[in-house]
Amino acid sequence: MSQIYDLLVIGGGINGAGIARDAAGRGLSVVLCEKGDLGSATSSSSSKLIHGGLRYLEHYEFGLVREALIEREVLLKSAPHIIWPLEFILPHSKAQRPAWLIRLGLFLYDHLGGRKILPSSKGVNLKRMESGKALKDNYLKAFSYSDCWVDDARLVVLNAMDAQSKGAKILPKTECTSLKALQDCNLWGAKLSNSITGESQDIQAKVVVNAAGPWVDKILDQVSLPEREYRSRLVKGSHIVVPRLYKDKQAYILQNDDGRIVFVLPYEGKFSLIGTTEEDFTGDPSKAEINSDEIEYLCEVVGKYFKKPPVPNNIVWSYSGVRPLVDDGDKSASTVTRDYILDIQESHGLPILTIYGGKITTFRKLSEHAMKILDDVLGRETDTWTRDSFLPGGDLQTSDFKTFLRNFQTEFHWLPEGLSCRYARCYGRLARKFLKNCKRLPDLGEFLGDDVYEAEIAYLVLKEWVKTVEDVLWRRTKLGLHVSPETVKNIERIVKKYLKEKE
Repeated sequence: MSQIYDLLVIGGGINGAGIARDAAGRGLSVVLCEKGDLGSATSSSSSKLIHGGLRYLEHYEFGLVREALIEREVLLKSAPHIIWPLEFILPHSKAQRPAWLIRLGLFLYDHLGGRKILPSSKGVNLKRMESGKALKDNYLKAFSYSDCWVDDARLVVLNAMDAQSKGAKILPKTECTSLKALQDCNLWGAKLSNSITGESQDIQAKVVVNAAGPWVDKILDQVSLPEREYRSRLVKGSHIVVPRLYKDKQAYILQNDDGRIVFVLPYEGKFSLIGTTEEDFTGDPSKAEINSDEIEYLCEVVGKYFKKPPVPNNIVWSYSGVRPLVDDGDKSASTVTRDYILDIQESHGLPILTIYGGKITTFRKLSEHAMKILDDVLGRETDTWTRDSFLPGGDLQTSDFKTFLRNFQTEFHWLPEGLSCRYARCYGRLARKFLKNCKRLPDLGEFLGDDVYEAEIAYLVLKEWVKTVEDVLWRRTKLGLHVSPETVKNIERIVKKYLKEKE
């Protein structure tokens, strides 16, 4: 007999993981399936920012911006190991938006969200700042404001871990291959198929949450629904990573002639992350990749501002993600709303909640709004709880991350400085799960090269659903940018070793 759950969540991106976490914390029985790795599609292909979206003010999306601005500091408190403040420099170009308009926008940005932690915006003289040295000499003035950086892929995993700790069943590499209304028992019936083992299981659920991102329409095509009010519009965004263009830790936000903006962000110590593009997309979202026009566009925008702009031959990595935005009929992909819509419908009397749109910044509020709908559907009345809670590893038990890092490095003084910094940033207090009882480097097991040790990889396989070497290199960490091919082979060997032990 199939197991019966309150919720079947389809999609292991940030919205699916966030809803699963919130629901499990309210006592619902939850199963989440994701056909790839957790956060392996859109949610790990973002600009990696927790931000209000300064440019959305021009489109009068004040509600969306306000909600996102409030969430910046809520999320910063919940996971200070993977989220931290980041200063942005916006060079003023007379050919772009006038200075008065930017000042007005930044005034609203400072005050819409009740900012308490992040510093306020200000005007700056680029000739008196270190941050002005990388820019062309004709840029004299700029504006400074703050948002937050986030390790987006780890944010997804931490939500899934918290959901599991509260009873949710998390199934990565597992696709919902069949979904239908079982009218005889008034439940949804689903077949979940594991892409690695080939095994499948049948489950039943009272409600389905369709958080499949770019595949939401594909899920809906499996079930019988009345006329749909919404459809998704797929918009591809691409980023490039190049050797760092400047020494300082701040980011840049660059205006372009087409009204869009491009970010230049400090990345992984040695690199600069540049993005994003926006263009309509058709085809398989899992096969999205950057094209030559997008590369040229990003290099050209940065070249208008920087003395030493990037060139295509300098690109060390690129990634593309497909955003499932709401099709609001707008002609331009860049002006399609980033707000989300939660659409509840019924098939043969059974409810399915579909998530359209959204931003990584607003996933927690989206989850709360989804739970309000689900409570009504299930005839329950539960309380919100995620606002003041920590994500796994985020309860640093100190006033700030710098203090935590200092204490961490004192406790594990035998770790090389770079490695202790990486462990602290990537895992927070979770690092103690694989550092427990270790008193010297050999206690971490086999040395795999490039400051990578067996204990970390074992932890990722046993506790964070790692199934492939790519899961380690590009989502649980960004070691793919730093390690040699020989180290990659060693990591892959250790992944396979612990997967066998886990069987």
